[in-house]
Amino acid sequence: MSLLNPDARDRFDAYGYPEHNGMYLDQLGVMAVKWRFESVPGFFHQSDETTDDMEFRYVKEDFGVKGSWKEVMERLASVRSSSSSSLPSSSPSTDQTKYKLLFLARHGEGYHNVANAKYRDQWASKYRFIGTDGVITWGPDAKLTDLGKAQAGENNLFLKQQVAKGMPIPTKFIVSPLSRSIETMVLEWDGIDIPRPIVNEKVRETIGINICHQRATKTELTNFPIDFPPDFPEQDEIFHGFTSREEYYQQFLRINDFLQELFEEDDEVVSITCHAGSIRAFLTVIGHRGFTIPTGGMIPVVVKASASTRSQ
Repeated sequence: MSLLNPDARDRFDAYGYPEHNGMYLDQLGVMAVKWRFESVPGFFHQSDETTDDMEFRYVKEDFGVKGSWKEVMERLASVRSSSSSSLPSSSPSTDQTKYKLLFLARHGEGYHNVANAKYRDQWASKYRFIGTDGVITWGPDAKLTDLGKAQAGENNLFLKQQVAKGMPIPTKFIVSPLSRSIETMVLEWDGIDIPRPIVNEKVRETIGINICHQRATKTELTNFPIDFPPDFPEQDEIFHGFTSREEYYQQFLRINDFLQELFEEDDEVVSITCHAGSIRAFLTVIGHRGFTIPTGGMIPVVVKASASTRSQ
């Protein structure tokens, strides 16, 4: 029996506060950006409007792949080739259009998830600020529960099966700096030969208010097999404390900024391990249909980036 099953809270994470989608688009409309992003359908069942995201189980459906992994990668190569051949010889496709396959992973259950369910009526007014009830601790930087580790273990077996079936191993691994995401990523890819993951602050969960979203120190995080960008600070300098919280549309803009940077790089298959809110942001930014991701769940997406006419 799978441990990766969506519930009502996961669905709210995927669809709640829909007005922020429009607020994001309003902000984006007046910004000068290099790339405009869109989801490319036809590769995975998750992009189909007819797929019921509350019933769909990617671990039982070969990740939602349409056909085989070999066929997926051939189709991806074909769209890249078609895009390149449609451009003037003086306009290299690398400067005009790019495609990437992203594996978006949500961390397994953390102690903050347990506390939120336990103190639902008082979470917003009390418990999200204090980090412990004397029995369990969920902040700062909530850690994985035993169930969360088991969810990552289920994904590990699944990923090994998919690699054996031809799934491409990402050439770049990016992870949120929060411990639960890092540990999830380490457990999920254990025993698979991957490049050393890189921490990126831009894919972390909604910033501010909730103490579980304040990260540990860099020194504490060095216990994990990860690399840091050169300017990564010892202390969490972007947690807003308990007076303000990042709005959802602002998180969407943050993820757009992350993708602007990612599409300047050459890696065509990328793993990103992050959070429910971050994945909601990714799907919004690329124009993918809303999709409920269970705690510990994953979703693959093909993203097209086109040169914007409003670039700086």
